[in-house]
Amino acid sequence: MKVLGISGSLRRDSHNAELLRAAALQLPPAVELELWEGLKAVPPYDADDDAGEPRPWILRNLDQAIREADAVLISTPEYNHSIPGQLKNTLDWLSRPLATTPLKGKPVAVVGASTGLFGAVWAQAELRKVLGAMGADVVDRELPVGQASDAFTAEGRLADEDLTLILSDLLAELIGAGREAAVAA
Repeated sequence: MKVLGISGSLRRDSHNAELLRAAALQLPPAVELELWEGLKAVPPYDADDDAGEPRPWILRNLDQAIREADAVLISTPEYNHSIPGQLKNTLDWLSRPLATTPLKGKPVAVVGASTGLFGAVWAQAELRKVLGAMGADVVDRELPVGQASDAFTAEGRLADEDLTLILSDLLAELIGAGREAAVAA
């Protein structure tokens, strides 16, 4: 089984990419997490650029990666109490046309890390709302990792045992939804 991980941060040493790597360490042996790292290359959405022309290669790559995955895990920072612009832009591309979005019916979970106290809670809620509007099968849970600069061990795991348990439960729910979707297909 494959879970596609997408970090909503463009920063090289992103806490959200680190959170995805921590999630990968908690997955059972039969499940792999593939980290998609092309977010920075996605151009701004413009309907004129999406009219009859082949989409940019990076979007075709992401579309295929989502279709090949059994589930998607997105880790987002919070910018101005919402979703980072580049992540929202990418979802805008993926949502068109809505009837054929690769996220339609796809199990998706959202987590988030931030250097503040709240762990990107608002961004996670906004992102779940957008994904739901796109037809994704969104796991209705959150994992707010606040004070992310100190949230990980040297081995790359979450330092807080409670957060580790929440992540484990969230991943179990996502994997279960992914297996159900694969059986139904």
